[in-house]
Order: sequence, then C-alpha cells, then structure tokens
Amino acid sequence: MIDQIIDYNHSFVAQKNYERYITDKYPNKKLAVLTCMDTRLTELLPAALGLKNGDAKIIANAGGLIISPFDSAMRSLLVAIYELGVEEIMVVAHTQCGACNMSYSHFRPAMQARGIKDETLDIISECGIDLTQWLEGFHDTESSVRKTVTTIKNHPLIPKDIVVRGFIIDSVTGALQEIQ
Repeated sequence: MIDQIIDYNHSFVAQKNYERYITDKYPNKKLAVLTCMDTRLTELLPAALGLKNGDAKIIANAGGLIISPFDSAMRSLLVAIYELGVEEIMVVAHTQCGACNMSYSHFRPAMQARGIKDETLDIISECGIDLTQWLEGFHDTESSVRKTVTTIKNHPLIPKDIVVRGFIIDSVTGALQEIQ
C-alpha cells in the first residue's frame, strides 16, 4: 500500500496538484480543533465546520482527549497558542467513537497475540506507566468533552483569554451539538 501511495505522490507533485493547498503555518481563523483520529472525520469535520486548508490547526488523537495536562495534545495546543497565534479552541468529539469503550484489558490479549511479551508489559509498568489508565478510553462522550475542556481551561500555561468550547459532531451528518 505504501508503495502505491508513493507512486501517487510522484504524480501529484509532477502535475502540481499541490498548488491549491499552498498556505502558511499560521491558521487563518486563529483556531485550533482537538478532535478524534476517526477516519470518518478526515473530510467530514472540516467540511461540516466550513474550514478550508490553512484555516485551523487540527490536532487528532484517539478520542480527541487530553489524558494528562502534559500530554502531546496539550503540548500541541500550547504551541498553537504561543507560536501560531491561536485564540480559540474547539474540542470536537463524535458519535459512535471507538475510544468510548477502549481499555487495556481489551488491548492486552491483542498485544500478546502480536508478540508483545508479558515481560515487556511488566517492564513498562515498573517504569511507572499505568497501562490501564493510559489505554483507557471513556464511557460517556459528553463527560469526556467536559473533562477535556476543563483540563484545557484550567491548565496553568493556557492564557485566560483563550476561548475553549466543547462539541460532539454526528459521525454521519456532521451536525454539531455544543456541550456545556
């Protein structure tokens, strides 16, 4: 599959198809969107929000979560604010999210079936990583959005003038529901 993608890329560049995507690194709308990496959102989310290439920084991870105040999603938001001029943040979860019920107890047998040894999992735990917490999803999407919004708003490095709002997008229609 990767070789096919590389072949396509060569044609894309040769035909100058990139020209319609040229922009700079600064988001035109001074907006960052923290969302889920779900493939259903790849094109639906920007289309449903009316965002064009260059309008916003879109940060995606499993579940659209901040799992700790100093994780990579939070780091990306801080860079977006201090380096790229972001003034507003949308947290956008979605309906039927796979992270809604993910857990380490689900992943562990799959990891073992793919050759990850118990010793490796034990070493990770001995290093202070709680895999049960780290690989835990959420069970209520609205509560998850509220928790992420609160974590961002209360972060000691987030300026108080940054607007942070939470939403759930319908994975089929793109309809937004604001979460208060």
